[in-house]
Amino acid sequence: MLSIARVGRLALASLALIVVAACAGQKEPAQKLISAIDATVTAASAEAAKYVPDQLIAVQTKLDDLKTAFNAQDYAAVMKGAPAVLASAETLATAAAAKKDEVLKALNDQWTGLAATVPGYLPAIQNRLALLSKKSSKKAAAGIDLAAASAAVADASALWSKAQAAFAAGNMNEAVTTAADVKAKLQAVAATLKLDLAAGG
Repeated sequence: MLSIARVGRLALASLALIVVAACAGQKEPAQKLISAIDATVTAASAEAAKYVPDQLIAVQTKLDDLKTAFNAQDYAAVMKGAPAVLASAETLATAAAAKKDEVLKALNDQWTGLAATVPGYLPAIQNRLALLSKKSSKKAAAGIDLAAASAAVADASALWSKAQAAFAAGNMNEAVTTAADVKAKLQAVAATLKLDLAAGG
């Protein structure tokens, strides 16, 4: 006849085996969940890093926590936390796409504004340079480095071509940045030539 103590020990041993078996049974699904999250994050990471970096870091941090729990054989914690992390990972691509659209729209609006003004600056400045280069304008041109101004206009013109090429290639960020640089350069030249671009010369 088994003693009560021995029955108790057997019960505890049986319970331990059940727990171990349960844990072992959770290992594979826990691993699959982590792999699914990993794959989802990897697929979205390039665009997410560019447009929603904070969200990406948050998901990666939670994924690291799940991996730590898995390595500690706390598969129950992984099973409990993984669904929410997977859901967050699945929103990365959508969030990045939405932010990308927003950024591109803003860049497109900036380009539209620059493209409407910058091309008109060039002929206005060139006309002013031509006027100041005449002998009759010697007094008005006093103190102005016309050669430097002409060189600056040539540089700006080349940069504008670069901006247009970037726009044609769909590189909106480069197009807008370059066009804004051209605008600033031309405005600086206009100031040295005492030309009011806003008044159209």
